[in-house]
Amino acid sequence: MERTFVAIKPDGVKRGLIGKIITRFEEKSYKIVALKMMNVTDKIAAKHYEEHYGKPFYPELIDFITSGPIVAMIIEGRNVIKGVRHIVGSTRPDEADVGSIRADYSSYSTTNLIHASDCEESAERELHLYFDEKELCENYKTMFEIIINEHGGFKQ
Repeated sequence: MERTFVAIKPDGVKRGLIGKIITRFEEKSYKIVALKMMNVTDKIAAKHYEEHYGKPFYPELIDFITSGPIVAMIIEGRNVIKGVRHIVGSTRPDEADVGSIRADYSSYSTTNLIHASDCEESAERELHLYFDEKELCENYKTMFEIIINEHGGFKQ
């Protein structure tokens, strides 16, 4: 199964949208294998956004992600990176598909509620930046997994 990193940013936490956002992933039958609320340190923020270092908006990214707690998650599922990014919507909320998290709840591209890894390499780097292996809770089955396993798995 593929894994991705997702973070509900400080604006999503402050607005009380944690439950609504997590529900979107659970309703899609994705499995949350790690979850925690945390304050992002300057060191973690710098590593997370290192590809943007030197760009004019870099200081704003760092200031924002460290401005309050985030909810960090590792989500698992089939084609989860692509699927989660579709649920999250475009980085620019005014360009996001109707029904996506950003289209429904966000107004600005910097304070756009949520981060989701954009590829396997980013997901691997980011999930290890925020979580230790011992924090994963992968030894449970979701109701979706139980139902699929009882009926012989996925049909191709």
